[in-house]
Amino acid sequence: MQKVAFVVQRYGLEVNGGAELHCRSIAEHMSRYWQIEVLTTCAIDYLSWSNEYKAGDETINGIKVRRFPVKRPRNWPYFRALSKLLSKAPDSRVLGLAWMRAQGPYSPELIDFIKKERSGYDFFVFFTYLYCTTFFGLPLVSEKAALVPTAEDSPALRYGIFKELFGMPRAFIYNTPEEKRLLTDLYGTDRKPGEVVGVGVDFPREINGGRFRSRFGVDGDFILYIGRITVDKGCDEMFSFFRKFKKENPGGLKLVLIGRPFMPIPEDPDIVHLGFVTEEEKFDALEASRLLLMPSPFESLSIVLLEAWLAEKPVLVNRKCDVMAGQCERSGGGLAYADYREFGRHLVDILKDGAAQKRMGRSGKEYAKTNYGWEAIEEKYLSLFKQLGLR
Repeated sequence: MQKVAFVVQRYGLEVNGGAELHCRSIAEHMSRYWQIEVLTTCAIDYLSWSNEYKAGDETINGIKVRRFPVKRPRNWPYFRALSKLLSKAPDSRVLGLAWMRAQGPYSPELIDFIKKERSGYDFFVFFTYLYCTTFFGLPLVSEKAALVPTAEDSPALRYGIFKELFGMPRAFIYNTPEEKRLLTDLYGTDRKPGEVVGVGVDFPREINGGRFRSRFGVDGDFILYIGRITVDKGCDEMFSFFRKFKKENPGGLKLVLIGRPFMPIPEDPDIVHLGFVTEEEKFDALEASRLLLMPSPFESLSIVLLEAWLAEKPVLVNRKCDVMAGQCERSGGGLAYADYREFGRHLVDILKDGAAQKRMGRSGKEYAKTNYGWEAIEEKYLSLFKQLGLR
């Protein structure tokens, strides 16, 4: 059995979103075919990168995880200052390297391990281009490395330090056609082997909206947001649009939030913040909701969209995000808005037309099952790595 290292900035049951959950899901499913080890840091919180896990080895859901300490927590004033300077001189390598180390998580022990033990692995898979774990680790094993970029159309993607990085991997594993097109246009990544794969979604056998309402005391109609509550995810605009909508359309509709806040949440009786919930509670919330709202302008793949569709719920997304708008267009499972006017019109249309709501939910479910079922995901990984000589 081939031995494959998955390299990612954070890993653990407490890390339940983004590229980190993506990595864990793929690792656990592909462990049927390969001997997988995860190389990661001791960090849990992506804002501070503080060492919270114990350094060393542990096993999580059958996967061996090797943890290495982060050299220093993130210094936010310093990082912001570097980001401001780099935005004015994006091709500066000196600034770019300083920015990357400040971005973190910088773990010299992890990088040294990759350098010393590279011959002990048949292949490496690096998750997300944006952090030190990939930036300093991938060049050491580029001839036997694949990159899962999880790239969003953000200013950082255009920093000069990434031009060389995107020329290094043996192969690319994209989340969506939009991501592949973006990276092809910027860095010509289509010259290397690559596949649009994404990640599968584990959906529970049974979901119960009534159980959610009883547990959390949420009555009446509500729309749902799931994810980090932060300006970067468009939540400031989401709050503004929703409150304006409620002034123009009085009634009992609520906005329910699931996720950790990194910004103030408006004090409003129609905005209900539940904080962290279990996977069961999350899916129950989807079942009880009228639709999922995703205001983020930057995503490489929205797993929660797929989860909503598997629960047969329509979605309303920010048109600025080409990935989510493209997913909605291909699936027929949702609508995209460019401004408040479109937001309000689409929200009224979905809420008032029960038949259209069900039709979008069913279309989304069929799309998610066809393109993001685990059987299809595993086959794409196996097919690509067969091309690369990995059995």
